[in-house]
Amino acid sequence: MPEIARFYGIIIKMYFNGNEHNPPHFHVIYGEYAGIMDIDTLELTEGDIPKRAISMVKEWAGNHKAELMNMWNTQHIKKIQPLK
Repeated sequence: MPEIARFYGIIIKMYFNGNEHNPPHFHVIYGEYAGIMDIDTLELTEGDIPKRAISMVKEWAGNHKAELMNMWNTQHIKKIQPLK
């Protein structure tokens, strides 16, 4: 699964294969925690991630929502600037 960003111990990944499905989403990994976040709503739809990490991911994803949606639609993965 290609990594698109990494910050504060949080890893963001997105990939495409026969198992991926709508709604558009990305995967979040934080230590032993993992989840899936909806790009449109920026809500955690699967998994269990600490609230502080989710807050940082929401801030990052809100800043890059158009890029994330473009990656989902074109299936062209690229690195995105981390949260600073």
